[in-house]
Amino acid sequence: MINRRTFSKAVSLGTGTAAVSLSGLGAPAYAASDTPRPGGGTTSAPTVPAPAPGTHIAFARLKHVRAGVLDISYAEAGPAHGPVVLCLHGWPYDIHSFVDVAPLLADLGYRVIVPYLRGHGDTHFLSRHTPRTAEQSAVALDIVALMDALGIDKAVLAGFDWGSRTADIIAALWPERVKALVSTGGYLITDVKAQLEPAAPAVEHTWWYQWYFASERGKKTLEDPKDRDALCRYVWTLVSPTWDFDDATFERTARAFRNPDYAAIVLFNYRWRIGLIKGDPRYDGYEKRLAAQPAIHVPTLTLDAALDPFTAPGDGSAYRHHFTGPYEHRTLANIGHNLPQEAPTAFVQAVVDADHL
Repeated sequence: MINRRTFSKAVSLGTGTAAVSLSGLGAPAYAASDTPRPGGGTTSAPTVPAPAPGTHIAFARLKHVRAGVLDISYAEAGPAHGPVVLCLHGWPYDIHSFVDVAPLLADLGYRVIVPYLRGHGDTHFLSRHTPRTAEQSAVALDIVALMDALGIDKAVLAGFDWGSRTADIIAALWPERVKALVSTGGYLITDVKAQLEPAAPAVEHTWWYQWYFASERGKKTLEDPKDRDALCRYVWTLVSPTWDFDDATFERTARAFRNPDYAAIVLFNYRWRIGLIKGDPRYDGYEKRLAAQPAIHVPTLTLDAALDPFTAPGDGSAYRHHFTGPYEHRTLANIGHNLPQEAPTAFVQAVVDADHL
């Protein structure tokens, strides 16, 4: 999920954090405002309306496109020629984290693309010979390939968890492809070497499943459908303590875990990140660049969920230096890890406001 270097001091939740109370289903997160533009002048950022609870439970239909080493399954909403927003999910989640976000953005005139990441849902490898690896750069290159396949030169990238990391990487290595960035959890690019060092006991405890996946027991759990679903649902309850999701909501997402490569991709990602296995050599050059923790220069709005156990205290100060362009940070009170699904209005407002930075 999140680079633990980012939250190495996260022993308690919310300490020293100025939390903004934003409800995904309550009043609009921010009023329309005149936002300064680089070089002078202002432009008005619209206020995002709140959806009624239960209005959106699924995407109308999915599309497919061959992109890089994958056949990528994705949802699309909004006008075909609107400015593009790519919404990127994390683990253990899927595109339904954006089931309310996508129509809100579409109503504002954006073309919204929500892809299943490799190993999830109906996204499949084109060849059985392609190694089922999941280095951070491999996942990012999947999304660059998706943009190429769809003829998208530049987009706003918005994500959480694996999705934030993926968006951060694209913004760092291919900034010409990114109009603006919304990164939940801040700067999440992984430095594998730094991961080899122990963290504070409370941080190590928070990452219990990462160590579990390093074991044969964890592997067996992910490979068994019943045990895997139980594990993923338990993670949801831990990292989103106030999110009152029902069985149907979990089941809609759990279908994405039935991809035949799901266990291999998840296990590879977590084992690779703590240095237990080596990546595919084809990605070594990218990983060397990412190990240097490159700065992100594109306009960026970072979000922290106050109840997410991976959120470091300090209101984003731990990673502020990584963002060198126009920048804003917000902390959301009473929201957990799956921020787009728990607080869709606040997430959409962040996208709109980042686009106006």
